[in-house]
Amino acid sequence: MHPTTEPPAHIKAHEETIRAKALAYPSTHEDRPWDHAAFKVKNKTFCFLVADATGLSLSVKLPESNNVALMLPFAQPTGYGLGKSGWVSAKFGVDDDVPIPMILDWLDESYRAVAPKTLVKALANGAVATAPAKSTPTLPTKTTAKKAPAKKPTGKAPSAPRTTPAGEASAKKAPTKKTAAKKTVTKTTPAKKTGAKKR
Repeated sequence: MHPTTEPPAHIKAHEETIRAKALAYPSTHEDRPWDHAAFKVKNKTFCFLVADATGLSLSVKLPESNNVALMLPFAQPTGYGLGKSGWVSAKFGVDDDVPIPMILDWLDESYRAVAPKTLVKALANGAVATAPAKSTPTLPTKTTAKKAPAKKPTGKAPSAPRTTPAGEASAKKAPTKKTAAKKTVTKTTPAKKTGAKKR
């Protein structure tokens, strides 16, 4: 399984597709401990990948879909005892069709099985890169929401105590108007008396 020559162009393209997907996950890097690629998250391998003149092969950890994967003709339990813990190896020749969509699904399952739970939760929230983008807008919205009610009670606070004296003031003004009305009545009465005297 060790590469001896450069792989054909289409095998090389498959290798680059799998590599790009593996390195797109948070906290991943590529290592080459045995002259072929090993993709790790937090120094734990979640995918072995080999591409050479004979074709393409890979090994991933499939704790959920390993039983279904092992029913495929190109899949088998990974050696060195890894198959007992859910590792599956797949090998494709140069003339074989490589089911890239399924391989990428395997890669996703393997990453989630090996990665720390914090990184898996970050993926559920839309990846680590989008997490701070969601948290930053919530901070200003909360501060503005606190400032808005802070201003409203300050405007209502002075108005609330002033309503009671306003009611008392209006009550005090009411009798003054009545007295004014009584004065006008008293003034009208002499006007009639003066008219009678003139006649």
